[in-house]
Amino acid sequence: MTTTTGLNIHKVTQHGSLSAHVADQLEALITEGKVAVGEKLPTENRLCESFGVSRTVIREAITHLKSLGLVETRRGVGTTVLRSTTVEAMPAKRISPTTVEDILHVLELRLNLEPAAAALAAERHDEEDSRILEEKHAAFLEARAAKSQARVEDYEFHYAIAAATKNPFFKVFYEQLSQGAIPRAKLMSIEIDTAATDKYLARVEEEHSYILEAILTRDPEAAREMMFQHLNRARNMYAKYQET
Repeated sequence: MTTTTGLNIHKVTQHGSLSAHVADQLEALITEGKVAVGEKLPTENRLCESFGVSRTVIREAITHLKSLGLVETRRGVGTTVLRSTTVEAMPAKRISPTTVEDILHVLELRLNLEPAAAALAAERHDEEDSRILEEKHAAFLEARAAKSQARVEDYEFHYAIAAATKNPFFKVFYEQLSQGAIPRAKLMSIEIDTAATDKYLARVEEEHSYILEAILTRDPEAAREMMFQHLNRARNMYAKYQET
């Protein structure tokens, strides 16, 4: 396993997204070959000490590296470098320009509301909300295991967060969007890349788990950050379809 000694890691400051700063440094270490393919990253605790951040920040940074195809994490093994160049899993080979524009507009709206909703849910959820959130997350896991697109389950997880804010207008907002809030719901079946979608949904599943953990542990700032990173990653990924 790689140690942090000699890696020239810099502690991050409170300016901007902490996880983004951590991810940028780790990505550079991998792409520059300072942590070689096949080697494991330092442990979560060691990274926390080196960067001067929480486990939540480190986990989100690792999730970003996974989204780029650079690393994989296995329970009991750690996080291993898979490649030194980025390869992002995308749910479709191509999407029509009008559909991409529609998806990006909805994600822009969600980015300005849902991080706040997640923070409020972390502060205000009750025992019943906890049960529902865990139930909806489990349903997403089951749907993905069954090789479905998990569109309904994805929507219902986010809707449960809106409900846990105890502000009825967040629920109304999500009801108005309906399943159209989920970008995959806008894709035609012929556009979907099944193999890539499974990898994409694996990342969504992990991001959902971090959002859920932050809410259930009543950590509003972590919940806000995790939700922002989740939606912002999706926005950045779908924006790439405009470049092709």
